[in-house]
Amino acid sequence: MLREGGSVSGAARLDALALVNFPTEAALLADVEARLARGQGFAIATLNLDHVVKLRRDPAFRAAYQAQSHVVADGNPIVWLSRLAGRSDVALVPGSELIAPVATLAARLGVPLAFLGSTEPVLRAAADRLMADYPGLVVAACVAPPYGFDPTGPAADAMLDQVAASGARICLLALGAPKQEVLAARGFARHPQLGFLSIGAGLDFIAGHQTRAPVWVRKIAMEWLWRMLSNPKRLARRYLDCALVLPSLAGQALKTRSGGQGK
Repeated sequence: MLREGGSVSGAARLDALALVNFPTEAALLADVEARLARGQGFAIATLNLDHVVKLRRDPAFRAAYQAQSHVVADGNPIVWLSRLAGRSDVALVPGSELIAPVATLAARLGVPLAFLGSTEPVLRAAADRLMADYPGLVVAACVAPPYGFDPTGPAADAMLDQVAASGARICLLALGAPKQEVLAARGFARHPQLGFLSIGAGLDFIAGHQTRAPVWVRKIAMEWLWRMLSNPKRLARRYLDCALVLPSLAGQALKTRSGGQGK
């Protein structure tokens, strides 16, 4: 389904770096605007090392990635490895940092948004903040799933139908991986006129429910360390798993650069 920089079909053979098919935020937003003008939807995933780990372990997650129309690099290691593979055009596009430009685009085009995920108070607070910050922006629906929500079950379909009925054209999914990517794939198939953007904790940051790393920490590519130190019990194992996939990804990148893999 992906076009600009290649196909996500490489997921089945774990060619993770080949998944990034929109290298920059500008390219992504231009294509999103063109799709909205045509009445066409989309599903945007933001690839990071944690996703690579999950892609290697979870066939359902791989299938969800295969259904995404757009994949960007969310994480400096993905950017660095892409450049090692010879893709100098790949830039960092964090999912949480797509909220502002998407809100700007939606306000300019008169395209309503919907939020699905997190909790009702977070969604409402984020909606109020964004509508205040971006005049003309409309958040048509805020849908908070119950605890233990199954993104492949009938409740998921009902929530997707609720979003579609609200008149929203873009739905921001704040569920975390792999649920949000699975739901994006399901929603895009069920309502192909809707756009889905997976943004993790992005709305929690906007609502003030969670605190993101300071800008200076992000600029030196240490957000991962800041996050791990903030919640070591939950994140230490995750980042260890991410570190363990780096050698094979680097080897894969070098093979791609030298022409050892399919072009």
